Amino acid sequence: MNNIKALHLVLATWCPHCYPTTVASLEKVAGDLGISLYSYDIDFPDQEAKADELVRKFGDWSEDYLIPQVFVETESGEIRHVFTGNPEGVALTKRGLDDLLKSPLFAKNKHPKR
Repeated sequence: MNNIKALHLVLATWCPHCYPTTVASLEKVAGDLGISLYSYDIDFPDQEAKADELVRKFGDWSEDYLIPQVFVETESGEIRHVFTGNPEGVALTKRGLDDLLKSPLFAKNKHPKR
């Protein structure tokens, strides 16, 4: 996979798996990597359309899909789903997200801020 250009996050602000759990972690890693973080809140119609498009094309799609869902966009334009929150508990979502952010995907993509 090429270097990560941006992160995309599908969320809802009322969801404790999303906010602050996932948002805070992704804001930190995006800042550390010097990349953009785009958020799409499913409670806003203009953002919901983009969220649905991302999840339908690349994510864990169902009519009532789970949130948060995280996607990476590479410098070559590829978009890949990398994470969906765990419906069994916020602690499990946090643990899964922490594991993802410590994974080689993010370790090998560290580059100086642009």
